[in-house]
Amino acid sequence: MSAYLGVDLAWGLGTATRRPNETGLAALDTDGRVLDAGWARGVDEVTDWIAQHLGPRTLIGVDASLVVTNPTGIREAERQVGQRYGRWKVAANPTNLASAASAGAQLLDRLTALGVGYVSDTAAMRERRRPVVFECYPYTTLVGVEELGYDDERPRYKRLDTSIPPATARARRAVAFDDLVRRLRETPLDPPLHLDAHPLTAALRDPSVLHGPTHKHREDLLDGVLCAWTATFWDRHGDERVQILGGDPSLPSDPLDEAGRTPVVVTPARGSQRRPRG
Repeated sequence: MSAYLGVDLAWGLGTATRRPNETGLAALDTDGRVLDAGWARGVDEVTDWIAQHLGPRTLIGVDASLVVTNPTGIREAERQVGQRYGRWKVAANPTNLASAASAGAQLLDRLTALGVGYVSDTAAMRERRRPVVFECYPYTTLVGVEELGYDDERPRYKRLDTSIPPATARARRAVAFDDLVRRLRETPLDPPLHLDAHPLTAALRDPSVLHGPTHKHREDLLDGVLCAWTATFWDRHGDERVQILGGDPSLPSDPLDEAGRTPVVVTPARGSQRRPRG
């Protein structure tokens, strides 16, 4: 059983001839030690891994669209990501009921069948009496937690910069990835994060390679860790340092789903990333 789980879910479901992409997974204890880490493919494998780690109050952060009710366009939570974090060059991929990338909704259905609840506000998260899941986004965590030092823009550790030659872009991406791992290992964080506690996450400190699939393999694992750590961060700091995008009753919002759930994204936030009061 683990206190906090992180899932960097591959959004696509795969096909009859092609397996889904890898999903990065991580489990942390209350002291920020990585207890388990690895990869899975497809909603069934991810569900099985989560089921093996559930405890009475496990908090699960998932990077994927869990509750989607808008027929077309973009969810309000995704729109607010761009509004609040766009200065840091962070935006969310749009999802709607017509999207082919529906693994998040399927995962939520599977977890609901296991007795896992869905939380969309801090009070419900804090009062949980069973395992619960929420949606998060690693980029907003990285730029929303001031201690990590991304004051001007997000780290470019994922997609290649298409404005420069590919070889240069791959080299810069590797540098950004290694710098991010260094910050996570060396920055005094509250709550703490101990990547060296598990051999797979400890290996993230090894210098990056430029090979694209290998980089993606490592990136998925790191994002799984970031999702789990976002869960610890929300549990520790609540509304003081986290905002719930899509859940403000004074702003436009998407319809509830059939179970009465609100589509939201939980995001760590600096003061300047919050909606101005008044």
